[in-house]
Amino acid sequence: MTGINKVHPQITQKKVFREKFRTISRYTFYLLFLVAPILNIFRFDITQGHFVVFGHAWILGLQSSEYQCFDTSTQVKNLLLNFILPVIFLVLTSILIAWKYGRIYCGWSCPHFSVVETINKIMLKYLGRVTIWEPSKSKQRDIFTWLLVLSICIIIAFIWSFTFLSYLLPPKILAVDLYHFELSFAPSLALFVMTGVLTFDFFFARHLFCQYGCSYGMLQSFAWMANSKAMVIGFDKTRAHLCQSCDNECDKACPMRLPVRGIKRAKFTCTQCGVCLTACDTVQSKANQQEESVIHWVKNDEAIAVDRHAAAFHIKRLKKSK
Repeated sequence: MTGINKVHPQITQKKVFREKFRTISRYTFYLLFLVAPILNIFRFDITQGHFVVFGHAWILGLQSSEYQCFDTSTQVKNLLLNFILPVIFLVLTSILIAWKYGRIYCGWSCPHFSVVETINKIMLKYLGRVTIWEPSKSKQRDIFTWLLVLSICIIIAFIWSFTFLSYLLPPKILAVDLYHFELSFAPSLALFVMTGVLTFDFFFARHLFCQYGCSYGMLQSFAWMANSKAMVIGFDKTRAHLCQSCDNECDKACPMRLPVRGIKRAKFTCTQCGVCLTACDTVQSKANQQEESVIHWVKNDEAIAVDRHAAAFHIKRLKKSK
């Protein structure tokens, strides 16, 4: 039938799978972050001085009980087996994943990055801009619209603050005291301060914190940059003409505000979220293109080519200097 857009089948298939899988991953980790302390899945109870894992006390084998008395050598052994080695394993595994796939945890699992994208969409809807640092795409909004967006940020910040506090204090007691306005001074102060800090982060910073303030994110970025063959967003320059009908939609869609089609070093904090890929797929679909998008994930030799020209430039300069 004529008049019906015929899009490359791989575009639709990859787009649907990527969006569904990432949505499931994001919501799963976000809900886990919120309910883990409430359901006693994992938290550190400062009132008892030990971890709680799946409802059971996790004392790392360091404390003596009524039936057991641990000497120093046994405690050191328990600390090594129950804490130090598992932590080393988790750190090395995280670095290995980042070395191969980049900051994929940030883009697919991190609760903070989920908030970044959520508030980005809210600001775009009500304020006509993704962040307050960018020019608005619509008329200047009134003060009530700004207050609405700020209120949403405060509510999310308060929920997060309560969640963080419940990782340290018994959640049920904390919730009851909060409900009856009987929260003691220290938890009240902590809740107030954390809500203020997170509100500032959610309203003003967000992706800026991800870029410059998150130590775990930076660790992933450095591990990723150390592997020239790691997965990265590649740009097919031979088909750059397909971008002529597009107004940099991939760059606009990037939650981290990065140059999607730039070299790898320019995308140092890329979270591999794939939002730019979805934007490109959408443009290609509307343009009735029967070929794959001009940007896509690449690895190995194709990944090396993403930064190849910049590397070659430095090599030439080095040879000339000799």
